[in-house]
Amino acid sequence: MARVGFIGLGNMGGGMAANLAKKGHDVRAFDLSADALDRARTAGCHVAASAAEAVEGAEAVVTMLPAGAHVESVYADSLGGAAAGAVLIDCSTIDVATAKRVAEGAQAKGLLAVDAPVSGGIGAANAGTLTFMVGGTDAAFAAAQPLLADMGKAVIHAGGNGAGQAAKICNNMILGATMVATCEAFGLAEKLGLDAKSFYDIASVSSGQSWSMTTYCPVPGVGPDSPADHDYQGGFAAALMLKDLRLAMAAAEQSGAATPMGARAAELYERMAEAGDASRDFSAITFLLRNGGTA
Repeated sequence: MARVGFIGLGNMGGGMAANLAKKGHDVRAFDLSADALDRARTAGCHVAASAAEAVEGAEAVVTMLPAGAHVESVYADSLGGAAAGAVLIDCSTIDVATAKRVAEGAQAKGLLAVDAPVSGGIGAANAGTLTFMVGGTDAAFAAAQPLLADMGKAVIHAGGNGAGQAAKICNNMILGATMVATCEAFGLAEKLGLDAKSFYDIASVSSGQSWSMTTYCPVPGVGPDSPADHDYQGGFAAALMLKDLRLAMAAAEQSGAATPMGARAAELYERMAEAGDASRDFSAITFLLRNGGTA
């Protein structure tokens, strides 16, 4: 078992840290939220007074933070006490350039580093069934893989540093666009007089099937339990989807990739946020679409 410094105990990080503790790791956790620290303590983590204290002597450091600037700050200011050769595992969703830059800085200090953003949402974080898409050297991936496996069901090496972030933003661009299309289709089906459950039963076993429909249906009472069944609360906040789509659009511009569907999805989620619904699940985009795509 490893000594792990865990920084960032929000909706996702709290469950991830708890699963590491359940697996027997010595988890030293830090967050700016006192409530988050209390939950981590109850879950079996040792609470640290600072990020630097959490990292002291750590063989692995996991970060789950809001943005690249926060990751850079932690890497710049709080890693001095990590054990020699420690592996840094950043599970935040940030831009590719920053992921590469912080990894290069860590490697210059003799540390291993991977970017390992996640897919699966809060439920999977709590259940330990996340998917990790990992960027880093073979040696860094080998060091990180056992810890990631204790928090997830799938750990996939995507390539060198930055590749994990590239996979995450591409994946979530698909998710954002397909959720919009799914909501549009249910809206059209309703206008045409189709029963939502009947349409689901047909489309879920036909060529229109997608994860957004069969696992995360945006219509209450249709398909498996989803945020739609809970007034679109919980799940994956529209603000986070918008963040990922913005990262994807920035990467598309930098690389010269054509992403018209991704761009349109980003525009719609911008409008959803402007309408005051950024904290609702991203499938609540259905209400914006019912209103003709306007806020």
